[in-house]
Amino acid sequence: MKVPVAQQAGAGSPKKVAIASMIGTTIEWYDFFIYSTAAVLVFNHHFFPGFDPATGTLLAFSTFAAGFVARPIGAIVFGHFGDRLGRKPMMVITILIMGVATVSIGLLPTYAAIGALAPVLLVILRLTQGFALGGEWGGAVLMATEHSPEGRRGFFSSWPQAGVAIGLILAMTVYLPLDAMATDEFMAWGWRLPFLLSLVLVITGLVIRKRVAESPEFDRVKEAHAVVRLPIIEVLRTHPKQVLLVAGASLSPGIFFYLITVYNFVYTQNSGGLSESSMLILVIATSAVGFVVTPMAGALSDKFGRQRIYLLGLALISVVAFPLYWALDAGMYGFIAVGYVAATVAVYTPWALQPAYFSDAFDARVRYSGLSLATTLGNLFGSAIAPLVAGTLLSATNSSLSTSLYVFVAGAISFACAIVLGRSNRRKAQAGGIRNESAGVDGLPTPTFSE
Repeated sequence: MKVPVAQQAGAGSPKKVAIASMIGTTIEWYDFFIYSTAAVLVFNHHFFPGFDPATGTLLAFSTFAAGFVARPIGAIVFGHFGDRLGRKPMMVITILIMGVATVSIGLLPTYAAIGALAPVLLVILRLTQGFALGGEWGGAVLMATEHSPEGRRGFFSSWPQAGVAIGLILAMTVYLPLDAMATDEFMAWGWRLPFLLSLVLVITGLVIRKRVAESPEFDRVKEAHAVVRLPIIEVLRTHPKQVLLVAGASLSPGIFFYLITVYNFVYTQNSGGLSESSMLILVIATSAVGFVVTPMAGALSDKFGRQRIYLLGLALISVVAFPLYWALDAGMYGFIAVGYVAATVAVYTPWALQPAYFSDAFDARVRYSGLSLATTLGNLFGSAIAPLVAGTLLSATNSSLSTSLYVFVAGAISFACAIVLGRSNRRKAQAGGIRNESAGVDGLPTPTFSE
């Protein structure tokens, strides 16, 4: 069914919804990434000062991982209400919660001021960030996906994923002038500025998100009186295989992404390679590449099929990890820059397709809950522990080859899961269970947009 012209021009137009989703996602990821950067540069000193530098850094990474622990809880809570009340209200609530938690971190007293309570409060606020992000992503990508027109689902649903690159660019850029500050000033108060700046971004995001229309697919579920009373229970009852497959398929991109944007800052310092400022510039520049790659990959998936492009990205990740860490070990900036560009293309290619590719696995009635739970589980067992696993492997083997092999094994797992998921999606499409030209919304009598 074609998108009505009135809707295309108004609050429910695919372009407007995609942009609103991307802007909100940008803010959410900015908040998340400034924490990641601070975990590397600041938190080991201010919140774990009683430990040696290596242990303090590992503890800081542990608080980073804590945000992922709370994500599945956020996925369940916001997924429940997103499937029952709508996608749009959850997008507004999650960005507000995320903003409050982030600004509070910027105001948090350090260990020197309040002792052991400081790291406890830091963990609580990090858990709050993860709780909000666990529900935010599903709502944002579904709004873009479910508003998309015929034949353009991959392209329009990729724009919230482009917000990841913009959020990372903003988070890294805001630290560049701070890196030029005197160390004492930066450690005393400069590190707080990126967190406090989030307040302005959150207000902007709230205004934009409140102006978009509700998902048309959710509206049709309501009109057909098909709203599920307990969506998460229904997901676990009817889609347990899809939850596991989506979680597995998301492992590899998440792991490699957090290695190149978080872990490698510490890795290069320990290996005597690039300085912090050089790494910041490198990540900013390659994130711009990621922003360009994301909608391109989405558009290619509309033409050549999502599974083909997704598997291509996974294969690239598994291959690129080896020369990237060889270049980092050699300390040659030119080779490192080329490796980072290749790694960025590899990561953002499957990342761009996740909204459209993964949402096809779940019925519209429980899609928010299913998509959010599955991806947050993948993040919990992949992205969350990636820096810790890589650091542990390096300590045990004293060789970056162990990190590359870690990425390769994760890629193989994701590759296998993506193949099985693609087959499952095709069978579901043939049975009339997802959006296509001859099917309604997951068996409901009301027609939907075509794929």
